[in-house]
Amino acid sequence: MKLIEKVFDAIYVIQPQVFEDHRGYFFESFSYEKLEGIGLNARFVQDNESLSSQKGVLRGLHFQNEPYAQGKLIRVIKGAVLDVAVDIRKNSKYYGQHFAIELNEEEKKMLYIPPGFAHGFVTLRDNTIFNYKCTNYYHKPSEDGILWNDPDLNIDWNVENPILSKKDNLNQRFKDFARLF
Repeated sequence: MKLIEKVFDAIYVIQPQVFEDHRGYFFESFSYEKLEGIGLNARFVQDNESLSSQKGVLRGLHFQNEPYAQGKLIRVIKGAVLDVAVDIRKNSKYYGQHFAIELNEEEKKMLYIPPGFAHGFVTLRDNTIFNYKCTNYYHKPSEDGILWNDPDLNIDWNVENPILSKKDNLNQRFKDFARLF
């Protein structure tokens, strides 16, 4: 595994070593030792996976409050997404800034987003399978979110009419959210 980029002193963009031949491909999608070798020391306790059947499904911006905050090691198994992380660490010099990257099945790049970031993605293809490892267990009372189209964040999702859950349409504005990180 190779560290391609480190963003906001916290987010890792990772490229696994992929072996391809006439039969297909093979790569290690997770190796604690190799992640540790690029400076990422995270303990993962839960895996999550979602299928979005249509292009334009937008999920986010989600996070869990302390002490249940989660770091996420993200990859796309099938399809493609525009993945977005917003820095919500109150003492960060990047507070309120966001990072966006396309993750897709061809490149197999992975993204690590630590606790202290709101996270979301929009699917760029039908039948996208999204997978992520978490550093903490899901804890419903701690879940929270920021409005995906908050004008103060100015995120270009590159989609006109996203397919959203009712919950994601009700998330709070960035300026109104209590800074807990």
